[in-house]
Amino acid sequence: MILGFGSLLGGDALLATFLIFCRIGGCLLIVPGLSSPRVPVQVRLLIAGGVSLAVTPLLLPLFQGRLPGQAPTDTLAWIASETVTGLTIGLLGRIFVFVLETVMNAVSTMVGFGSMPGTPVEGTEAIPAVESLVVFSAIALMFAADLHWELFRGLIDSYTRIPPGEGLGTQTALVRITDQIGEAFTLCLRIAAPFVIYAVAVNLAAGFVNKLTPTIPVYFVATPFVMFGALILLYSLSSEFLAQFLAGYLAWLRRG
Repeated sequence: MILGFGSLLGGDALLATFLIFCRIGGCLLIVPGLSSPRVPVQVRLLIAGGVSLAVTPLLLPLFQGRLPGQAPTDTLAWIASETVTGLTIGLLGRIFVFVLETVMNAVSTMVGFGSMPGTPVEGTEAIPAVESLVVFSAIALMFAADLHWELFRGLIDSYTRIPPGEGLGTQTALVRITDQIGEAFTLCLRIAAPFVIYAVAVNLAAGFVNKLTPTIPVYFVATPFVMFGALILLYSLSSEFLAQFLAGYLAWLRRG
């Protein structure tokens, strides 16, 4: 490490630190939790800068002999490559939240909570209250379980798989994103399966009863009971499916 500091002095050391900041800052720009609009921009910038400075002594040797005498066009290409690499890593993590929001939005609509707007967590648009509760709980548990430290460890390990300046490549990035979407949907659909089965069963039963008694508005009478049953199901299964979601997110962080 001392040799790494000795071989990168002055402008080269600053450039290497900035390149590290480009990858880490790009990831933290869209990764779940830290990229929330509720986190001030100054705080996000401070976190990205602090993490970059903290890991710089570990990563400087990777830049040894590669930055001196570099042309300005090559430097710009490195900056773009490192930023895109960080954004891609952050997007792979954010896909979990995107998919969870999509699935829980569908579940909220099926059990009658779709017309009850709640406070947005990761975005700026109003979302159903149940969806907001689930997403907020998932994000809070990510920090409670110290998964943000696992994210930083993964960012450091990414330099062994994706050396500085090389980038992921368009085809590789698209394949990784496609695979991640498939895995996230499989995980979230497995989590939402009890609610889907419940919604189909109770709405089918309400439809049969409505056919038998067409003079009674069974659907409007049954809606509060359907919503109450969904809340009971959420109370009973929330700890289990949030644990499953965190386990899937942790598996991606460790696998990379």
